[in-house]
Amino acid sequence: MKYKLYHIPGKKIGVTLDPKHRVETQQGYGPGEYEILEESNDIDYISHREIELQKSHGYRVDETLYKQLNPNKDHMRINITEQTTTFPVPLNKLKGRLMDNIGMTIQTGFNRHELDTDLVDWIMKHAVTSQFNEDRCYVYNKAMSNFKASNTRFSGITEENIDKQLSHSAMFTKIRRWAYERGIYDHGDSKTQYVKLMEEAGELAEALLKNDKPEIIDAIGDMVVVLTNLAKLEKLDIEDCIENAYTTISKRTGKMMNGTFVKNTL
Repeated sequence: MKYKLYHIPGKKIGVTLDPKHRVETQQGYGPGEYEILEESNDIDYISHREIELQKSHGYRVDETLYKQLNPNKDHMRINITEQTTTFPVPLNKLKGRLMDNIGMTIQTGFNRHELDTDLVDWIMKHAVTSQFNEDRCYVYNKAMSNFKASNTRFSGITEENIDKQLSHSAMFTKIRRWAYERGIYDHGDSKTQYVKLMEEAGELAEALLKNDKPEIIDAIGDMVVVLTNLAKLEKLDIEDCIENAYTTISKRTGKMMNGTFVKNTL
């Protein structure tokens, strides 16, 4: 296990096990906007070194050592057999530990999985307490592999469009991860998300009237984010909602009238 001292120039110095998640996903800095100063397996050394570097760079100095703030913040030592993946925590504490380990790799005999919020949801629905130890729970590897396969929503993939489709699909996962980290799914409400959607729709209407392209882009993006979170609060994935809608409209016939497609009613 490597603890990493990261530096965001002009901003801060900190410690993390996972810079990509901690600095890029949580704090929003890109790969070229921070640097790794040091790495060490020794949490005592890295904790004191963090304070030293914060002082030498003139940044705010943490009052508490990293090792005291994060005594349990290490990657779960999961046990993977041919049939199951077992987690070293009881079922009622599993979600918190999984969310602490977003981005970790689970390599089974069927597949290599990166733990994301969608997989966390699936694990929580399917995990079973071990009959030998109530402080452990597990999922079946083949079922997890089937979920990941069915959750890959691509069609018509070609050499030219695969990267773009992967990027677009991953965006919904990024949105859900962002919302999880901010407590929206634990403390949010579908009705307030709907109200927010109407606010964003109003901003879109204003932008359309002004023909303000940047604001149009911003409003549409905000509406997609709100819809993604509203769906999740209703125990749905927006990808499934979109697929369901497309399945319906793909069978419709009709014609354009006054700038609107009007479906046939017969």
